[in-house]
Amino acid sequence: MPFKANAASPSSISVNVVPENPAPNENTSITLSSYANNLDSVLISWSVNGKSVLSGIGKKSFSVNAGAAGSETSVVATISLPDGAIDTRIIIRPAVMVLLWQANDSYVPPFYKGRALPTPDSEVKVVAMPEIKSGSGFVDSKNMTYAWKKDYNNDQEGSGYGKNSFIYINDYLDNSNNVSVTASTIDQKYSSEANITIGTYQPKIVFYKNDANLGTIWEQALSSGHKIQNEEVMEAAPYFISPKNIGIPILAWNWSINDSLVNILGSRKNLIPLRAQAGVSGTAKIKLEIENKYKIFSTASKEINVEF
Repeated sequence: MPFKANAASPSSISVNVVPENPAPNENTSITLSSYANNLDSVLISWSVNGKSVLSGIGKKSFSVNAGAAGSETSVVATISLPDGAIDTRIIIRPAVMVLLWQANDSYVPPFYKGRALPTPDSEVKVVAMPEIKSGSGFVDSKNMTYAWKKDYNNDQEGSGYGKNSFIYINDYLDNSNNVSVTASTIDQKYSSEANITIGTYQPKIVFYKNDANLGTIWEQALSSGHKIQNEEVMEAAPYFISPKNIGIPILAWNWSINDSLVNILGSRKNLIPLRAQAGVSGTAKIKLEIENKYKIFSTASKEINVEF
C-alpha cells in the first residue's frame, strides 16, 4: 500500500517506519533505536508539521495517520542526549497503488463479466497502477521503476524501469501465489507498494441452450431435469480451461449419452445436438469430459440428466 519515508538523522539513530509505504490516511508507526545511546532514559519530543504532539522520557515510538494522496507530513523527533539534542526528521508521502490481474490463457465465454481465473500451469498477468502525485499532476506509471516479488522472492528479470506489468506461470502444486511490487520515482522521492494473493482454480463446465433463433442463452445455465423439446442443441462452456481459444484441436472433447460415446461432427466440439423421439419419454445422462493434450491438469468434466 503506498508512500515514501525519508529519515535524515545522525548515524547513531535508526528509524523504523511501519508500513514503509503507507496508503493515504493509513496509521503509520515510527520507532527509534540507537546502538550508541540508551533512548529509554532520555527525553524525546515529537512534532508533526511543526506542532508539538508528544514528549516524555523514553518515548521511542510514535504513530500518526498519513495524509491524503500527494500530501507531505513532516514528523520530527527531538532526542535530548547528554551531549546535546539532535533532531530526526521523517517525511511521509502517501500514494495509492492498484493491482489488476487475470489469467492470459483461460477461456471465458462472450459477455462474461468476471475475470479469467488461473488454473494449474496458467500464465497470469499482474498490472500495477500507481497513483503518485507530484506537484500539480500524477507521475506517469511508465516513468517509474518497479521491484516485483513472487512468493516473497525478488524477481530481478521482471523488475526494472517502466516494467509496470508482471507475468508468471503458476505451479500446479501451489494453491495460491503472493505477488507484491514497489513502484518508485527515479529520484526515489516517492514510492508506492501493494501486494495481492492470487488463488489457483479448477476449470468448470457449464451447459447452456443454443437456440436456433436467439443464439446461446447465457442468462440461464442448464441443470439436471432440463426438458428437451423436440430438437435442441446443448452448448458447453468450459470456464477457465486452457487455451482461451477452445476451437484449437489441442483440446479433446469426449461427449457421451448414457455412457455411450458420441462423435461430434464439425469444428465446434462444444455443441451437441439432442433429439426427443416422438411418443417416447424418459431420462438421459449427458456427460462431457475435456482435457488439454499438453497440460495434464487442464481438465474438466460435467454431467447432467435431461428429460424428454
